[in-house]
This record gives sequence, C-alpha cells and structure tokens, in this order.
Amino acid sequence: MGASALLVASLAGALLWSSSAIADTTGEQKLLCTCENAKGTCVNGTCRGDYCFYSWVHGVEERGCFTRDHYKEQCFSSFELFFVQCCKEHMCNAFSTPPPDIDGKPTTAPPALPRPELWIALSLLLLFMAACVCGLVVFLHFRRAHSKLKEAEDHDTTMLKVPAGDDPTYGEIFDEFCTSGSGTGLPYLVQRTMARQISLVECVGKGRYGEVWRGMWMGENVAVKIFSSRDEQSWFRETEIYNTVQLRHDNILGFIASDMTSKNSSTQLWLVTHFHELGSLYDFLQYSSLEPESCLRMCLSVACGLVHLHTEIVSSQEKPAIAHRDLKSRNILVKRNGQCCIADLGLAVIHSQSHDYLDVGNNPRVGTKRYMAPEVLDESIRVDIFESYKQTDIWALGLVFWEITRRTIVNGIVEEYRLPFFDLVPTDPSFEEMKKVVCVDQQRPCLHNRLHSHPILSTIVKIMKECWYQNPPARLTALRVRKTLSKLDQDTDFSIEKLKRDV
Repeated sequence: MGASALLVASLAGALLWSSSAIADTTGEQKLLCTCENAKGTCVNGTCRGDYCFYSWVHGVEERGCFTRDHYKEQCFSSFELFFVQCCKEHMCNAFSTPPPDIDGKPTTAPPALPRPELWIALSLLLLFMAACVCGLVVFLHFRRAHSKLKEAEDHDTTMLKVPAGDDPTYGEIFDEFCTSGSGTGLPYLVQRTMARQISLVECVGKGRYGEVWRGMWMGENVAVKIFSSRDEQSWFRETEIYNTVQLRHDNILGFIASDMTSKNSSTQLWLVTHFHELGSLYDFLQYSSLEPESCLRMCLSVACGLVHLHTEIVSSQEKPAIAHRDLKSRNILVKRNGQCCIADLGLAVIHSQSHDYLDVGNNPRVGTKRYMAPEVLDESIRVDIFESYKQTDIWALGLVFWEITRRTIVNGIVEEYRLPFFDLVPTDPSFEEMKKVVCVDQQRPCLHNRLHSHPILSTIVKIMKECWYQNPPARLTALRVRKTLSKLDQDTDFSIEKLKRDV
C-alpha cells in the first residue's frame, strides 16, 4: 500500500473519530452536517461538529464533520488528487462537488460516447431501408407503366385482326382505351411511335394536301395521309379534332394515330386511319354503277355521318357540334359493305352551345370552290354563327347526292360520272366563275328525267332540291335528310320482302 493511500486512510479515520466524539459530547452546540462515509459512523446521514467538510480523494467522495482542533490539520491538507472543502453553516456540505480538475487532471469522467461501430451499423440500416423504399416505389411505377403499355400493345395486336370480307370495326377495342379523351385513336404514347412501325407500300392518291399511301402495320393495311408542308395547319386541325372529340362512328373515317417523322432530311406529317381499298366516292363512281337500293343506302350512310358531326352530345364525355366545311366526293370513302364514311376534317369548325364557344381554327385554306354554297361565294355568310357552316354542308351534301344518282341505273339507263356543274364551269373553276353560275345565274345541276320515274330516286331528287335553296335557313337539316332516307329505306325493305313473299 502506498504512502498516499496510508495518509488518506489515517485522515479519514481521524475525521470520523472527531466527528463522532463531538456528536456524543456536545451535540446540541455543534453544526449539523451531512454525513456520508463507508465506516458507518453517521447517524441518519448526519453528524455534528464545529465544521462541515466535503472531501474527494481519487474519485471517492465523503461528507462529515470535525472539531476546530482538527481544522488546520484537515482543511489544509494537500497531496496528489486530493480535494477538501470546509464550511461553517448547517448542512453546508450537502451539495458540495469537486472542482473540474485537480492538478490539471479532470475529476469527472467525460460522458461515454456511443461506440462508433454502433453508429455505423445504425446509419447503414437507415440507408438500406431508404434504398428499399425507393426501390419499391420505382418498381411499382415501372410495373404500372409496363402494364399500361402491355395493355396498349395487346389492343394494337387485336385491333387490326379483322376477318376477310368485313370492314375494320375498332369500336370495341377503343372502348377500353383510356386516351386523351378522343375515344377514337391510340394513346398518345403509342401514336408517337407509329411512323417507325409502318412500312409504306404504295401511293393510292395525290392532291393539293399531299399524298395518301397504303401502309402495312403489324401485317394489316392502314391508310397514311402525308400532308404537304403548305397544308400543315390542316394536319394540326385534324389531329386536334380527332384527339379531343368523341368521333367514333361507322360513317366517320376511323382514326388510328397522328405522328411526325423525318424522311430525307425533311419533316413529314402523318395521319394514320383505317384503310378502305375501294377508295374515295369520287374514285368509286368512276368505274361503278349502282342499283337504286344501293344508291339509297349510300346516300343514307353519308347523311348519318353528317348528322353525327353536326350533333352536339352532352354527357360525361362531351362531343361538340362539328361542321365539315369541305364535304365532297373526294372526301368521302366507300366501305366494303357499300356504305360511306366521311373523311378530311382539316377545315372543320367546332361549336359547343353548352360551353358557349365557336372554334373556326387557324387554317388559311378555304373549301373546294365547286362545292361552295352561294353565301360563301358572295361572302354573305355569317361567320360568327355556327348554323351558317352547317347550312353550307347541306348544300354540298345535295351535290354529293347528285353525283351518286347520276351513276344509278334506272330503266337500264345510267349516266357517265361527272363533277357538279361540269357543263357550266371549267375543270378548275375560279371563285368568280363559280359565283356567277351559283349566285348570279342561280344555276343548279341538271337532273335526268329517268330519276323522276323511280320512287327511291324521285325522293332523293326532292331532297337534293331542298338542299340547294338559295336562302340557307330554308335548306333541310342533316337530321331531316337522314330521317327521310331512313323511312324510305325501311319502306323499301318492306316492299322487297313483300315481293319475295308474293313470288
């Protein structure tokens, strides 16, 4: 045992003895001090003496009391790592503590820091958990996107698989698409990749707008209308209408996609639609003649398509009313079942009565002069009223009916195909030439006498004349035309069935 330890022990013993003696003899005259020691000399944690003391020796704390005889001896002792504090008030040593350091050495141990390996393990665990959460979010996002794309691809594959001899009917497939609101085309994501998936096979038509090609997509035919750069606004307008309006109808050309692609260092604007190998009504009538019943159903199908365009539908998926503004035989396609569908909406006007807006687009192109109504030619049309545009469509509808009836056989007679006013204006008439014929002279296309001798054609002739009134409000509406032709079609079916029964 070292000298310092022996000294500490002797001092502690002396302090305890003196405090005990004082407490026994003169307890009532002494200070009451806090007493804490390992010798068991304290009474209920206190003692009495002339002085109270607090000592700290090598980390061991003691509290007690002693007499004044030991004051100098005890209170001024000094050796290594020893601290003593004396005071002269009741319980003055109760809250004494050692100084921060003695002889330059700290008297209290610094707070124990967590082990570094624990911090490292905890940090790694948190990092791992964060990575797992991020990974799960990314996985769910891509899984959802993949599932949507897979669904679209499944629809794409199904869409063009049509039985031979039938027209493509895409309605059931597109019903399930969650597209940009059109309900007619593929989702935008798929549309933007269409040009890379289609191989152009042959050019089937050319015009001032550009070209129409037959293309192959996933082993099936599609029509690709490639717009010229000067008709860019028509592509934008038609794309806008198809992608914002509920246009799916048997007698409106089925829209698939709209895309931009680069060919030979130039940008091409593509509109991809259903393909009808019989071509436009203009092409079809060049080489085909019709029976009166076929003529009726063809005229009825065009009227049905125009009614769908002109009608505003107010529902959860709204469709505004649309006026075509360029209705003609070149913009009507013939389907394999003998019906027609209306195409080319590049000049269309949109109107919504429920939302009170009229959108005429931003296309500098005008309609075809040969089919322009009198109010368009003499510039008296009210461009701020939507009904005015519908009335110009009715004028053109009467001219289309005239083209169809010329190629209808009655009593073994059929006329060659001709364009309206073929005998009054040149091949590419000017605005002024058409204005003179239609507005000034108020001429109308000639009607062959044979047409009046057949009940179906005589009704269609009556409809045509009511479509050609000089006064626009006096013309029939598309709905009235459709109703009249529908009743005629039902009566014709009844007569044919009755004739079969009689035979």
